[in-house]
Amino acid sequence: MTILFERSQALIEQTVDIPTKAGAVTTFIVHPEREGPHPLVVFFMDAPAIREELRDMARRIATVGYYVMLPNLYYRRGVMELKDLPPLPEEKARERMFDLMGSLTIKMVMDDADALLEFAGRDAACAPGKAGAVGYCMSGQYAINFAARHPERVAAAASIYGVKLVTDEPDSPHVVADKARGELYFACAETDRWAPLEMVQALDAALKEKTVRAEVELYPGTEHGFAFPQRAVYDKPAAERHWERLFSLFRRNLM
Repeated sequence: MTILFERSQALIEQTVDIPTKAGAVTTFIVHPEREGPHPLVVFFMDAPAIREELRDMARRIATVGYYVMLPNLYYRRGVMELKDLPPLPEEKARERMFDLMGSLTIKMVMDDADALLEFAGRDAACAPGKAGAVGYCMSGQYAINFAARHPERVAAAASIYGVKLVTDEPDSPHVVADKARGELYFACAETDRWAPLEMVQALDAALKEKTVRAEVELYPGTEHGFAFPQRAVYDKPAAERHWERLFSLFRRNLM
């Protein structure tokens, strides 16, 4: 018998408002239709906010067997998608984005992540065991801090061209990484004004000194943002490599 579907039902999607200490974080959730429950992966957005490009990336993670949560970290400012805001000249729009990014702290995002974990724990579609995390750009630091905050739960975390990898703060990724029990992965662009080579080298040295279970990988010939299909700097071979690394990381530690 041949069964034809007008529209793929391979994934189940929903957008929910999850209560937090500061209000409610609007979160896109996607997971496979069959063979659940599935391991949790928290996908922390980059500075340009929630958009279909990120939802598609969340879907790609879900297709290989994960329950993916993509929270809108700008909910405290009442912003969901930047495209919905009043248009501004390019320079002013950039200033607005950096203002939104600067309004966040690691503590704020960790409070939100705690709320995500609590919600996922009540959803039968989400497996109660090991979880993973990935953060792009501004959120690489959040993924690593999440692993450090919940070492008993987060078995794998990845920072993709993350920023502020080495700072003087006590929650700097290079400081908190040794609190994580899971495997950590840092994908770094060769050309990145927000995470220059000297920062990447300092991160790598710090992790090796502490014998953290981690890999720092430099992607030759790439620029910050190389994994996003809608960016001018998109590099398909590097983007596909990052997917292979990410899925291998999760498969080793979550399945």
